[in-house]
Amino acid sequence: MADTFAYCENLVRAGDKDRWLASLFAPADRRAYFHALYAFNLEIARVRELAREPMAGEIRLQWWREVIAGVRPAEAAANPVASALLETIARYGLPAQTLLDLIEARAFDLYNDPMPTLDAFAGYGRRTASALIALAAQVLGGNQDISEVSGPAGIAYATTGLLRAVALHASRGQVYVPADVLARHGADVSDILAGRTTHALRAALSELRGFAAEHFDMFATRRRALPPASAPAFLPVALVPVYLKRMERPDYDPFRTPVDVPQWRRQWILWRAARKM
Repeated sequence: MADTFAYCENLVRAGDKDRWLASLFAPADRRAYFHALYAFNLEIARVRELAREPMAGEIRLQWWREVIAGVRPAEAAANPVASALLETIARYGLPAQTLLDLIEARAFDLYNDPMPTLDAFAGYGRRTASALIALAAQVLGGNQDISEVSGPAGIAYATTGLLRAVALHASRGQVYVPADVLARHGADVSDILAGRTTHALRAALSELRGFAAEHFDMFATRRRALPPASAPAFLPVALVPVYLKRMERPDYDPFRTPVDVPQWRRQWILWRAARKM
């Protein structure tokens, strides 16, 4: 069993460095279960990359649904991420429906359908990043309803991540910027898909950055009500302001400017946030 959790940690360390760094602040006896959750999230998030066609992706997502439902025990035992996830679910009584909702939300990633509205965009963030935060908090022993905090925290984190990945998504024919936001500023999907930075697109992306900042502020206000033990589950959200600030620079181009922060600085931000929480 230890090997399956070690596999998960290596996967998260390579593919989701922010969450891996944040997991270092979790109690040692819970850290492996964080890795299992984050590895599962990473596996679901990269189905689009691994599947050549949407149907292949749907089959893969269905496999995960059946694993969580307990109908593929032998196959799950042979898969290190599935094995570690099921151990985590059993040990901490994690709600299967939350994981199934996360998979359902990620089915959107398999297609090139436009994100219709800002409300749908927020729902996507709530069922993915917010859900993952709530599950990690439950691993830490939190049994109270923290949706009023995990909701805006996850939306802020998901929005920031999607803004950082505009160029990557455009190269795959995907647009996560909500259609109503684009319309509000007169921006065109064709410009995103062609990698053209227009004034209208800049305005639409600026609105989304404001949306992320608004939800971060909401989280920052509400986090005072959190039990201190749950803090490590929320730590990745502490990186939102620094990423947003990088995208506010005058020379920022969503298709050509990498939005990254040196690891030493991310570690320092997380350390400070851990002390405050």
